[in-house]
Amino acid sequence: MVEQLFAWYDHHGRSFPWRHTTDPWAILVSEVMSQQTQIDRVVGRYLAFLDQFPNPETLAAASTGDVLAAWSGLGYNRRALNLQATARVVVESGWPISAKELQALPGVGPYTSAAVACFAFGEQVPAIDTNLKRVLSRWAGRALDGKELSAAARGFLPTGEAARWNSAIMDLGAQVCKPTPLCDDCPVAQGCLDPTVYVPPPRQSRFDGSVRQTRGAIVKVMLDGRTRSIEALTARLGHDEARISSALTALTAEGVLRATTDGFALADLPH
Repeated sequence: MVEQLFAWYDHHGRSFPWRHTTDPWAILVSEVMSQQTQIDRVVGRYLAFLDQFPNPETLAAASTGDVLAAWSGLGYNRRALNLQATARVVVESGWPISAKELQALPGVGPYTSAAVACFAFGEQVPAIDTNLKRVLSRWAGRALDGKELSAAARGFLPTGEAARWNSAIMDLGAQVCKPTPLCDDCPVAQGCLDPTVYVPPPRQSRFDGSVRQTRGAIVKVMLDGRTRSIEALTARLGHDEARISSALTALTAEGVLRATTDGFALADLPH
């Protein structure tokens, strides 16, 4: 199956700028940006972000306002602040190189740590995302999760080919082994026990009218560095005051904003 998968990938694999580098910073930025964001929206923003912050040193030295302005429109602003916090750790202490060690960085979970360890540092580990979970579950003929999924992923991993295999599985899941699979186009259909196996991830809540929408609107307004009250934000945005208040509470708890005597302002992360 591995030979057929690689042959398919060599002809049909997607080309992304982060697939042509082993720079851990470039790879980490791509992985963080891709979390909960459609890949088509990421490429242009990724290139612009790296142009402004080409290494950990430049992001570590930036203001919160500059970081959030560069991230504006991608959503989940805490990802940007975690990335800046990680940049400061790397500048201070250097890069951890194993998947296990990388998980100690702010906001870096099991998938991201495995991806950076594999693509940047050559560690032979599977990067388990939703695509890989769906593909391997179908190969196994049952829904895999937790330790069973990890064991299966390691079992399928070809010796010395982790980076190529992880990319190939991601692309197979994104292009062929979709939630509704295109089995006639699958290069490894003969090894698949049950293409109907699929456990969908939890659905994201509706964006329009949500606190998430209000959070994004607040951050965009606050990028000018001014302090604003709840009343001023409610008047400016036209959102329900209760939703404004809830969003402000969450943004303050996450360290995006800070409370002042006059309202709220952007919070600079401590160096």
